[in-house]
Order: sequence, then C-alpha cells, then structure tokens
Amino acid sequence: MFQANRSHADYSVTNAFPNLTFSHMTEMIPSNDGSNRIFVVTQNGVIYVFPNSPSVTTPKVFLDLSDRVSQNGGETGLLGMAFHVNYVNNKYFFVDYTTSALPLRTIVSRFTVSASNPDSALKSSEFIILTLNQPYPNHKGGKIAFGPDHYLYIGLGDGGSGGDPNNNGQNRTVLLGKVLRINIDSASNGNNYAIPVTNPFYGNTQGYMQEIYTWGMRNPWRFSFDYQTGRLWCGDVGQDAYEEIDILQSGKNYGWRLMEGFHCYNPPNGCDTTGLTLPIFEYQHTAGNCSVTGGYVYRGTELTLLVGKYVYADYCTGNIWALTYDGVNPPTNELVVAAGFPISTFGLDQNNALYVCRYGNTAAVYKLTGSAIGIKINTHTVVGYRLEQNYPNPFNPATRIIYSVPKQAQVTIKVYNYLGQELATLVNETKNEGQYSLTWDASGYASGVYFYRMTSGGQTIEKKMMMIK
Repeated sequence: MFQANRSHADYSVTNAFPNLTFSHMTEMIPSNDGSNRIFVVTQNGVIYVFPNSPSVTTPKVFLDLSDRVSQNGGETGLLGMAFHVNYVNNKYFFVDYTTSALPLRTIVSRFTVSASNPDSALKSSEFIILTLNQPYPNHKGGKIAFGPDHYLYIGLGDGGSGGDPNNNGQNRTVLLGKVLRINIDSASNGNNYAIPVTNPFYGNTQGYMQEIYTWGMRNPWRFSFDYQTGRLWCGDVGQDAYEEIDILQSGKNYGWRLMEGFHCYNPPNGCDTTGLTLPIFEYQHTAGNCSVTGGYVYRGTELTLLVGKYVYADYCTGNIWALTYDGVNPPTNELVVAAGFPISTFGLDQNNALYVCRYGNTAAVYKLTGSAIGIKINTHTVVGYRLEQNYPNPFNPATRIIYSVPKQAQVTIKVYNYLGQELATLVNETKNEGQYSLTWDASGYASGVYFYRMTSGGQTIEKKMMMIK
C-alpha cells in the first residue's frame, strides 16, 4: 500500500487485484454490459478480461493482437479501447493501435465479440475504420471514447519528434495533433465512417479535415467525458516545461506548437494568443514531474470529498491531484496521494470507482481508496512555497497567478503599485498543500508596473508585472 500527506482527507492506492500483474498497461475500462467485468489493455497488443473481484487469480485473454501491433515500446502499441454504446446488442468494440509493419501507422478498428463466449473476441472480425501514417514513433495519443452524442472521439498526437517539426498541431489539412469525432454507425465518401454534420469543419471549402473536433494538440494522453456536466477533459502532454489540463470544445484551437500551457513556445510572429483556447490549468516540471496522465471527474460513491473533481496524475512521479473547477472561478488544485510509481492511465468500474494503472513489466491495477493506513513514501510533492510569474505579462486587463504551498498554511497575496501602496488583496485564507491559480482583473487601473507579494509559512515572495493598455 502507498500513501502520502494529503490536503483534507486520507487517501491511499491499494492493489485492487493482488494476484494479477500486467505488462505495460495503457487502458482499463469496464465492460459496459452490466457484468462488472474489467478489461485491461496492454501496450504489446493483448487485452485481458476478468471479474471485478480482489480474489481473481487468472485473467482471460480477450483479444491478442501482438502479431500486428508495434512491439518497439516507447509510445507505440495498443493504446486504446472503447465499447460501442449499443454493445449489449451488437457486440462491437473498437481499438486504437500502431502497426508493427512499416510504414508506421495508427489503426482504429472494430471487432466483434464471440456470440458463444463473452470473454473472447473474434480476431478475424477486424474491420478497419481509419488508417493514418505516422512520421515518428512518439506522440500517438491513442485514447478513444464514445461521447454523450454517441460519436467516437479519437485522440491523435502531433506525430512525434520534438517541437512538432511539421507544425501538424496548427495544420487543419492533416489529422495529426487533433481530437477527431466520427460517426461509426454510418459510412460516406468512401470511408468506413461518416462525418457528423455538427463537426466544426463539416463541408468546408478550405481543405480542412472534416473529422477534426479540436486542434492544436501535442499529445492528448487520456481524455474523458464527465457525463453529468457534458465536459470533455483532457491531459495534453507538454514539451519540456509545462503540462496542461484542457476542457475540449468543438472547433477550438488549444495552441500547440504556438503555446506550451500558458507560455509561448514557438510562435511565428510574436506571442499573440488571439484565437487560441488556453488550458484551464498547468503545472511545471518541478520536483520530478514531467508528463501529465489525464484522468476522470470522480462520480463514485466511496470518496465523497472528491465528487465532481477532476482526478489526474503525473506519469513520472505518480503524484495524483484533484482539480476543482466550476467554469466560473479559477481552478484550485490539491494533492490527493503520492503513489510513488509511474501512472500510465486511470480506469473505472461500472460503479465509477476509480483505479490507477502502474506502468512497467510486471505492474498492477490499484484502486483509489480512503484508507488511512499506509507507508509514507513522499511528503514533499510541493517543494517549498512558490509564487510563479504571472501570465500573460505584460497583460491587459487580467492576468493569471499560480502559487504553491507545501503544507497547510495561511496565505496572503496582495498587489501593490510602484510606490508601494497596497491596491488589492487576492488571497487571505488558510490553504491546504497544493498548487493554486487565481486571476487578477486590473480594470480601472492605469498602465504601469505593479508588484504582487505572497506571504506564507514565514516567507515573503514578490514578483513584478506590467499592464499595458
């Protein structure tokens, strides 16, 4: 069992199926048919199925695609799985994988489950929906999921290398660096799917790919729908410095490669964010954090203090956080538990309990629980008191400020003019351990230099910012 300091409650990750181990898990999903079975997807091309019971001793092989899936590790392989919304009747499910045969390609296929054995898929039933050539062996995305609209959403990275050398994220004439939305219950224009008429570029005459739902993505490593609010949450992996959380909306440009999080990365004509949709939250590559793993808005019944919060993780450290966001106020972020192992993906069961998949050669599936007993392995996820540089800077009239506290503490953040006169108090309350974000609207103030000062834990940190009207 692993455990760490928490912000407001005791959480742990415990081995949910102690007799089972898996190699390089990339997905975990429930059966979607009321049977309470669990499906685990592994990068080498094998899908396993087993009952949702801690006493299970042997998983069954549901489908083995290892003969056609890329075996070179890294970011290729069998990356996603989704059951058709009418799976109970049609027995269809879909997978996303990269091919072992060259040229490297992403394949999205449909398979059918055996009519006589629900724990076995018919390998011969593969029906290829979409094929896409890949230029490099990284940034494949690979998440697929059905939305509330019953369309299939497909996450595709920018194709790889570093810095998106082909600028695929901003090129709407290609599918790389996008999240797609297609209708797999119909077919048109020679494709094994149809384009929803509500897609943002449906019927366009500019040559834009009509499958596109969102663009400007770097590597959308796990997205999920919150069916209560309808929001589509996504963790988009950053380049070298920042990881971001997005809420995806039709036709929006999420900035890559112009932006990395809230920060300019490679803009061609200065840092102009016009027309871009910036993330709702970012975190920096500090204290070992390096790559976001998107999760789920918690809608289970066991962890009541997490209900409605977006739970996600960092792959490298295994830090698991919960993001509170109501669409109006700035989001707040809190540490849930420091798992201490690499997290490749989250999973759900049919009751919306939340699971964590440990990545590795012989890894296991863990469940997020409220247990209060465990081994403390990491008590310094947030290292020190931090006050980040505001963004954008210069700004007009609003700017965002991110700050962190390593433990529960009184926090005061105030704004001053260049004469040292106090103008505004942005924070004056006790905060739990975590990273927080706020927005200061300077409407009514003149252009000029301002200072913002954080006092907490006996320390004072001050930064300078500039407003230009």
